[in-house]
Amino acid sequence: MSDAATSNLDKDARIAELEAALAARDTLIDTLRFQLAQLRRMTFGQSSEKLSAQIEQLELALEELEGEAAVADARKDAPAAKPERPAPVRSLPPHLPRAEQRIEPEAGHCNCPDCGGVLRPLGEDSDEMLDVLPVQWRVIRTIRPKYSCRSCEKIVQAPAPAKAIARGKASFATLAHVVVSKFDHHLPLYRQAEMMAAQRLDIDRSTLAGWAGQAAHLLDPIVSRIREEGLKAAKIHSDDTPVPMLVPGKGKTAQGRLWTYVVDNRASGSTAPALVWYKFTPDRSGIHPQTELKAFAGLLQADGYAGYEKLYAGNRIKEVACWAHFRRKIFENHQTSPTPLTTDLLERIAALYRLEDEVRGQPPDMRRQRRQEKARPLVDDLRAAIDDALRRLSPKSAMAKALAYGRKRWIALTRYLDDGLAEIDNNVAERAMRSVAIGRKNWLFAGSKAGGERAAAIYSVIETAKLNGIEPQAYIADVIAKIAGGWPAARWDELMPWHWTSSQQPLIAEAA
Repeated sequence: MSDAATSNLDKDARIAELEAALAARDTLIDTLRFQLAQLRRMTFGQSSEKLSAQIEQLELALEELEGEAAVADARKDAPAAKPERPAPVRSLPPHLPRAEQRIEPEAGHCNCPDCGGVLRPLGEDSDEMLDVLPVQWRVIRTIRPKYSCRSCEKIVQAPAPAKAIARGKASFATLAHVVVSKFDHHLPLYRQAEMMAAQRLDIDRSTLAGWAGQAAHLLDPIVSRIREEGLKAAKIHSDDTPVPMLVPGKGKTAQGRLWTYVVDNRASGSTAPALVWYKFTPDRSGIHPQTELKAFAGLLQADGYAGYEKLYAGNRIKEVACWAHFRRKIFENHQTSPTPLTTDLLERIAALYRLEDEVRGQPPDMRRQRRQEKARPLVDDLRAAIDDALRRLSPKSAMAKALAYGRKRWIALTRYLDDGLAEIDNNVAERAMRSVAIGRKNWLFAGSKAGGERAAAIYSVIETAKLNGIEPQAYIADVIAKIAGGWPAARWDELMPWHWTSSQQPLIAEAA
């Protein structure tokens, strides 16, 4: 065989190898995308923090692979083969401002470059691209002219507008930007100060902390109103998570807690506003939820924390337990030592969740009827399977302990069958904790009890705004400006996220 033939075979083999590698890469990207979509749709399983961590890792892996794929495609010598059907063209959101650039032919738009003849308009091609400008800080200079009366010498001048901070230099929009960047975008204040310094804006971190504190103070009426409305609800979801708290003077941290209380009945067809409020406490004593919910009556969906037990002592509050917690205990055993028993029990619980998918969004009476007809027989069979397994298992085994947890809470676990307002699990509250779990990795700890309470207040406003489809920064900037300006207490409801509509006007005229 000639050298040329051998060289061609080597090239063909190399091309085949590269094509196989590209195909494997594309398959991996598709697989990761599918796994990511599955994790996002999961309604039970691992704890929300573990689930969030998995999603973050998959997103990071996808970022790297998709970036490498884009570079590899850009470096190809031959143009990519055209797909049989062109990909649909996505239009960019209409609310974004448009800046036009007009590109005329090099020879101008008057004369033909070939013959010099006069050109006439024939139409035009246009294309839109998404563009970004860096965060642009500006200074608003407020001018209040003075006038004097020629007759009586009275001086007339418009009153000074309310300021976000007395004798301060930050606008209400700036305060909103700082708190949303920290608590929603998870940027600690020292990082924000570094980003500002990169734009030659020297603002000390302690100054930013003061601005965040002032924003929290102005939002107090909103937080109080959210809590008042929440306690009127017929059902509340609750959960808690640890938050390290700095012990002053010792340089150490203690284990504080952040509690969430969520009202969200959209899954049962309700059009009432969804809301959430948070409470920071220096420990996990049961007195905290007992105090917080002393005026509440209805269903409480929560985990098996013993601190809730006194709330269930009377008939004022009814416990609704979480099937996701029970399933998680079985799944942990299944992960370490899968058996026909663990597989069977997980499949039975999965069938209950499939029924919940069918009734999601329906009114409570229809949900209850469907659960009684379809889910209750499955639950009765599941209980029989658990009781049978407990008779055969050693009481000291991990699996027996997991099943005993469920049987001990069986009345609370099955209460959702009799009340269409209840949910099968407490994932509503766990979702409300995800932003806290992510943020905690960035701001590390609460500097004090007051700092934890401030964080809880701001989280309450941000997360309630998000539940109602409101952009938190615009909402906070507008609302704190109105509150500082003397908004009447009789009209607090107009400022709540479920009633609020943006009414902001540009503070200064834009350059033409």
